This record gives sequence, C-alpha cells and structure tokens, in this order.
Amino acid sequence: GTEAGADRGAAPAGAGAPDLRVDQRSIIYTGSMRVQVDDVDRAARDAIALVTAAGGFVGGDQRRSSAAEATADLELRVPAAKFTAVVDDIAKLGTQQRREITTEDVTEETVDLDARITSQRARVENARRLLARATTISDLVSLENELARREADLASLEAKKRRLADLTALSTVTVSLVGPDARLAEEETDAGFLVGLKGGWKVFLTSMTVLLTVLGAILPWLVVFGVPLGLVWWLARRRRQRRPAALAVGAPSPAEPATAAGVTAPPPVPGARSAP
Repeated sequence: GTEAGADRGAAPAGAGAPDLRVDQRSIIYTGSMRVQVDDVDRAARDAIALVTAAGGFVGGDQRRSSAAEATADLELRVPAAKFTAVVDDIAKLGTQQRREITTEDVTEETVDLDARITSQRARVENARRLLARATTISDLVSLENELARREADLASLEAKKRRLADLTALSTVTVSLVGPDARLAEEETDAGFLVGLKGGWKVFLTSMTVLLTVLGAILPWLVVFGVPLGLVWWLARRRRQRRPAALAVGAPSPAEPATAAGVTAPPPVPGARSAP
C-alpha cells in the first residue's frame, strides 16, 4: 500500500516533465590508427601535445624500445568536436598505414535515460514525503527500505548518464606508432598449394634453427667429455685385440706330446707277435 501511494504521487510529475527532445544527436566516436614514423618517442610527444592543445588528455601510454623495433601505443581522449581534426594531424606525423573510425548513435538511449531519471527523482521525493508523515514503526521501516531502493536505482541511472555523457563529449582514439623498420602485417588471403608450401618451409627453417641451437649448446660438452671417452674406448679395444694374439703364440703345438709335471710319456709298446 505504501509503494502504491508513492507511485500515485509520482504520476503528475510525468505530465509536467520538461521537453526531452534534443537539438543534436549524441554520437560516440571511437578510432584506431597506425602511423609509421622516423622517431617513435618524438612522434608520441607530438601526438600528446596535439591532444592536450585540443582540450583532451592521455588515457594510456605504453612504449617498447628494442634494438630491432620501437613502438608506442597511446590511448587518447579527444573532444568530439575536434576529433576528426586531431586524427588528421596525428596522421601527418608520419606515414599512415591504417585508420578505422566507428560511430555509435546513443541519442535514443540518452533521451530514455533522461526520462527515467526524471521519473525516478519524482518517486524518491514522494517516498521521502510519505516517510515524513509516517506514524507507525511498520510504516517507517517499510518506507525507509523503499526509499533506499529507489535512491539506489536513481544513482545507477545517473551513473549510466554520466558514462554516456563522458563518451559523447570525449572521443577515444588508439594510436600505434611504429619505427621505420616496421612492416605492416598483411593478412594471408591466398590458399592452396603455395600457401601450404610456404607454411611448411617456415616450419622447416624453424626446426633447423632449433636443431642448430641445441647442437651449438651441447657441442662444448661433447668435446670435453667425448674425446677422453673415445680415447679410453680405443685403448681398451686395442688391448683386447693384443691379448688373443699373445695367447696364440704361447700355446703348445698339437703334434707335441703332452707332459705333466716334467714326466715324459713312455714310448709305445710294440704289438705282440702271434705264436708259430
């Protein structure tokens, strides 16, 4: 009953609400671009100076410097009215390789939020008036809970409105600055045998690079341990070959009679003759 009474009190506020028509549309501009420059750090400073002069600011700044390539990734917030001009000026800092601009019309969402905020504010005021006239403990508890819920809903709507206002007032452009040695990555659009051959060749070169790297890493260990081990193996093999030869020279001849403890075997007994 309490919530229904508050809602009935909010109904007249809609009739007297201000005209919510807008004279211009609410547009969110978002852009990204890649520019090749001679000096990445200097170009980054110039881009930041252009944005600052236009009334914007830097939302993010990531730079990487290496012997092969230097890059800078900037997230710039630019006033919507000067968005196109600033993007054009940044493109002139070097050779523009890519530019993508997207727009999102949030006019209807903005108008809807304005209407909901106006209605929700009226509901909050009605709940406050009812709470001021409450006479029982149960009504006080119920109206306090209802007021807290409506104030939370109002705060959520106002936060969404501020977010939209920020996005429409300040556009976002992400700028990638690369050095003169960088090459624009092109998507592979070919198909068929040549693409497979090219991919296989890349895999082969990568495998050979890994193999040579591993070989170069273990080669010093092979020299340190392999040469002594090889020499020991060769000496052992040669010694085994000499031992059978020595045994063959010292062995008795098969034609010589066998002797034991220096005793010569008796001569053979002649065969007995038969009686006449």
